[in-house]
Amino acid sequence: MNLNLIRWMATDGELETLAVFGSTRVVRLRSGRLEIRGGNPGDRAAAKEWTSIFCHEALPVRDK
Repeated sequence: MNLNLIRWMATDGELETLAVFGSTRVVRLRSGRLEIRGGNPGDRAAAKEWTSIFCHEALPVRDK
């Protein structure tokens, strides 16, 4: 698993990227909700696992 943790504010100011797994990003919206965006099924599974371990109090709201 290639994990790149970053803290970065997007240019639109609406979301903050918490972690990147390949082409999948775990982002926090301005409202505080957590989303998993993009990527292939393997990267998404890694993002879900990371979220369950390190952000267990948060539930991802989008799974596309």
